Amino acid sequence: MHIRLAQAADASAIASLYHELVNDPAITVLPEQIERLAGNPDQALLVVEHQGRLLATVHLQFCPDTMYARQPYALLENLVVAASARGQGVGALLLAEVEQRCLARDCSKIMLLSTASRLDAHRFFAAQGYDGERKRGFVKYRRNFRSNAI
Repeated sequence: MHIRLAQAADASAIASLYHELVNDPAITVLPEQIERLAGNPDQALLVVEHQGRLLATVHLQFCPDTMYARQPYALLENLVVAASARGQGVGALLLAEVEQRCLARDCSKIMLLSTASRLDAHRFFAAQGYDGERKRGFVKYRRNFRSNAI
């Protein structure tokens, strides 16, 4: 298994992983968007590949922070391990890579959200050292945006 930055040619395989995570027919992974991310040093779309097959992916974003001078924090989005590869250390390997990249950038923390009903994922995150008890995440989806917000 090895971890690498996603390439445009991975778009279809990444879309398949996302469909395992979320049942949403609107999921569209564009090769040109993957290329755009690859050109941004504050973004990393990582994939775990084994024998030519993508087993996992995560979107890592480095965010500037005003609270701690120039020390950024990291956000993880769309972390998914193929159902057939779960429990085999793939997710732990991917999160270890994320941590190494965050250490190299001197991040103050790594944050992620997880759907409240994904209890197995929550246990996995806790086993990897993520604390789900101290803070609470909130999400407001586009469909709930006020069109005339001030």
